[in-house]
Amino acid sequence: MSRALGFRELSVLDYEPTWLAMQRFTDQRKDRPETQDEIWLVEHPPVFTQGQAGKAEHLLLPGDIPVVKSDRGGQVTYHGPGQLVAYLMLDVRRLGFGVRELVSRMERCLIELLASYGVSAEAKPDAPGVYVNGAKIASLGLRIRNGCSFHGLALNVDMDLEPFRRINPCGYAGLAMTQLRDHTGPIEFAEVRARLRAQLVKHLDYAEQTTLTGGID
Repeated sequence: MSRALGFRELSVLDYEPTWLAMQRFTDQRKDRPETQDEIWLVEHPPVFTQGQAGKAEHLLLPGDIPVVKSDRGGQVTYHGPGQLVAYLMLDVRRLGFGVRELVSRMERCLIELLASYGVSAEAKPDAPGVYVNGAKIASLGLRIRNGCSFHGLALNVDMDLEPFRRINPCGYAGLAMTQLRDHTGPIEFAEVRARLRAQLVKHLDYAEQTTLTGGID
């Protein structure tokens, strides 16, 4: 595949306007089938997000952290500083992937990224995401509209994990959460981001990557 995969590195942005920008980007693709696929790399201020079929009972004690009802798949999760979020804005029909295949490729990407740090991880067929010794280190949630994907993955790198105890993460009561720092010691966030970019290019079958400038408004 000769197309380049474009990356936008967006630092820290509020969740809700980022989500709305994903929707706009995806809707505009209907009239622009040539649009380049993009991946947005971002961190969010503290926020809980509920998936489309999210159940209120999985929000235990959100406290002062806002809750946003989203249109992705899955149940409730937490985003916060020190977590690397990648939003996959892909023309899945053009790539020729089914949704299950795309999820599997995302999981393999994360597993290889973690292996590059000497961390052994695995996926679970009945619970999308990536796990280290049974604890979840990365969550996945997608939406497909008009053959194109948005939303994506969240990798816990170096963050405060306490808010995960205020929910049943991804709908699983008592699910332990972990992060990369706990398995490697001090870690460079920018290096993790660069390695994630390389893995996504590899596992989505792109030949190259480009860095896109400008915002997402």
